[in-house]
Amino acid sequence: MPPAGRSSEPETKPIRLFVACEVPDAVKTRLAETIAPFRGRLPGARWTGSDAWHVTVKFLGWVWPRLESEVKAAVGRVAGSTGEPFRTRLAGLGAFPSPNRARVLWAGFDDSAGRYTAVATALDKAFQEHFEPELRSFTPHLTLARLLPPRRLSEFVPDLLETDIASEPFMVDRLVLYRSHLSSRGARYEPLLEAKFGEGA
Repeated sequence: MPPAGRSSEPETKPIRLFVACEVPDAVKTRLAETIAPFRGRLPGARWTGSDAWHVTVKFLGWVWPRLESEVKAAVGRVAGSTGEPFRTRLAGLGAFPSPNRARVLWAGFDDSAGRYTAVATALDKAFQEHFEPELRSFTPHLTLARLLPPRRLSEFVPDLLETDIASEPFMVDRLVLYRSHLSSRGARYEPLLEAKFGEGA
């Protein structure tokens, strides 16, 4: 599928964008320390660094630069209309699509009030003209590792999913539009816009 916003006119190269909510450094540091003993026990796992730990609420993919201002405006509108900042916390570990055939290991968040889900839904609607909607149900999470081939977690780390990663509650108060710079050394994430919840509605 070509990048959103493509036209027949010459244009500079597309950029890779996503919208995320931040996680405090103290929460990420404690999580990294908690999962460190497992890092050498999962064959084929590619572990992510804590600098890549964001709660992605809308992945846009490759976007033509002429759409960047429109994307920024939409992120601002959603943040402004989505209500006040909300409280959450790290809640537990999981795997996609299942622990018996894990391709992705993740750390999930408490979303009992549905605020993360509401933000993700609002972003889907805001971008529906140019971007494909997310068809899967939304699970707010941090991607900790990708596994190739998929693994049965109970075979290698039977104690992993029961590990207590619960954090102290923290506030989520903004959306961040990130540009992802890909290279052979991994991805680098550049914030292009921060939009606080409840402002400019």
